[in-house]
Amino acid sequence: MARVFKTVLAALTVCVAGLGAQAEILFENTTTKLQSLDTLDETRSWRGVGRINLGHSGFCTGTLISPDLVLTAAHCFFNRNNGTPIDPNKIEFLAGLRSGRASAYRNARRIVIHPDYKHDAERSYERFSSDLALIELDRPIRNATIKPFQTTIDGYFGQEVQVVSYAKDREEAPSIQKTCHVIAKETSIFVTSCDVDFGASGAPVFVYENGQPRVMSVVSAKAEWEQRKVAIAAGLDDQLSTLLGLLDGDDGVFHRKPTKPRKLTLGQSRSQTGALFLKP
Repeated sequence: MARVFKTVLAALTVCVAGLGAQAEILFENTTTKLQSLDTLDETRSWRGVGRINLGHSGFCTGTLISPDLVLTAAHCFFNRNNGTPIDPNKIEFLAGLRSGRASAYRNARRIVIHPDYKHDAERSYERFSSDLALIELDRPIRNATIKPFQTTIDGYFGQEVQVVSYAKDREEAPSIQKTCHVIAKETSIFVTSCDVDFGASGAPVFVYENGQPRVMSVVSAKAEWEQRKVAIAAGLDDQLSTLLGLLDGDDGVFHRKPTKPRKLTLGQSRSQTGALFLKP
């Protein structure tokens, strides 16, 4: 397993030779293709996933985990070419965007980046495992048709997962890969057989618990294994709690206005009411 991550983190090329036939089976027998969610009925359950517009720097994917919090990847908020932060005033979350129309439009009030994330660091375990951020929206989304997703820390080799994302050449509607799998895991990093592309940064990796989808990790980068596309994802573990603590402490990379303390924790939503690098 160590060989897997040494190669992934050094060159974004996954080498899971140690998993052998097990990984082959997960790819060949059960991995499904991306499916575009074009109709109202198809998107009904996934409107809490949206596109994050980043001004002229492209877009990422984000997930509503409370009425005013969107979970995504930290690297989305830095210019890919020079590493400078994206202007928070140019960030917009389009919940459930489909065919050019979103179910809700919100601007960012502030952005909180995981404190261990260093955009200028080499692609290392620490960089991928902390590639998480929260957008606090300027106004909560209180719409019965847009439900925040709960989160989980569950994740293991062979686990069946789903990814809902926007990406290059499919930026106007979300796509879902209904079945892909965890093919390697190392602490807070997952390598999955999911098919992602530019713009899918921050996309939620879902698992089902008690019949409901929960966010297990967030897409951080794309890679290849034996000419197959795979995705590297940052697990939540204690990372989400750290981000919520920064919100409580009124801290963050992009400081805006003070807010009230948060009660959201892993595996719990605040309301009962889905990466890669920036698109060039």
